[in-house]
Amino acid sequence: MTEQAEIGFEQALAQLESIVAKLESGDVPLEQAIELFQEGMRLSKICSVKLENVERKIEMLLEEDGQLVKKPFVPAEEKGDLE
Repeated sequence: MTEQAEIGFEQALAQLESIVAKLESGDVPLEQAIELFQEGMRLSKICSVKLENVERKIEMLLEEDGQLVKKPFVPAEEKGDLE
């Protein structure tokens, strides 16, 4: 299971907000700031992937003859494994 599947969007976003607040305070030593920045970038990617997956799920709902039809959704990570 990937790290992205292990952490929820809300948890990743909360951690990212905490990192941003620490970095904006300016009271962080350079080495720690670099580590926080790297962790923030990782969390940002997790949030981005999760948002993209939700967006794709929403797009999968299509109106067909006045009814909503759900189509199977395969996350981007799994599509790469299938190709």
